[in-house]
Amino acid sequence: MARVVIVGASGAIGGELVDAYAKDTLNFVYAVSRKPDSLKWCARENIQPVSLKGGAADEPMVSAPDDEDLARIARLIGADGPLDRVIVATGMLHSNGIAPEKSLKALSYESLSTVFMVNAFYPAMVAKHFIPLLAKHEDSVFAALSARVGSIEDNHLGGWYAYRASKAALNMLLKTASIEARRANPNALVVGLHPGTVDSDLSKPFQSRVPKGKLFSAEFAAQQLHAVLESLGPEANGRVYAWDGRAIPF
Repeated sequence: MARVVIVGASGAIGGELVDAYAKDTLNFVYAVSRKPDSLKWCARENIQPVSLKGGAADEPMVSAPDDEDLARIARLIGADGPLDRVIVATGMLHSNGIAPEKSLKALSYESLSTVFMVNAFYPAMVAKHFIPLLAKHEDSVFAALSARVGSIEDNHLGGWYAYRASKAALNMLLKTASIEARRANPNALVVGLHPGTVDSDLSKPFQSRVPKGKLFSAEFAAQQLHAVLESLGPEANGRVYAWDGRAIPF
């Protein structure tokens, strides 16, 4: 039985990733969320909701990562044995008083630190506690949701300073972790995943600009990411992949 952890299971993509993996009854899925009691599939036998500390359940996660709480749930989940897949499906583009910046004059310490906290620091702290739990005797993967706009090479439009930079920082954190992880565990992969533009609260204010056919349902995005993850080989370590399986340049 493959053991899968989805962090951010109450989000649009996270919830669909839980469903995508749990459809295979040979998988056992840990659905990590700040509001596990609200998850639609709590009663399924191969899904175990795991509660995270955090702010109000109906507000974005904007507080500093709780290192002690992540250590707690890592011990809880790790006690059952090695992990095959760990996916961090959290992210932030906008929130109360925070929006993608169109120019330098819109930058603030508050918005930069908050967006970096959610998009880069939090996945890194999850990696700290969960990469050591990856299975060593068979292929295993740690992945986090990134974004195409985090590519420095592919940035031709500018703007969205905090979001772009936080995803670029995430990509570097994942790349660095991939090198360390491979030294200790030759069968482990560490990768970033770009789900495309998904019909969710994160993209809602910007959906009118999305080309026809490029706004994906969360279910479609999760199914694509599931397929991509299960197709990756050793050469994928440290890279970022889009929903269509194509590598994204740094």
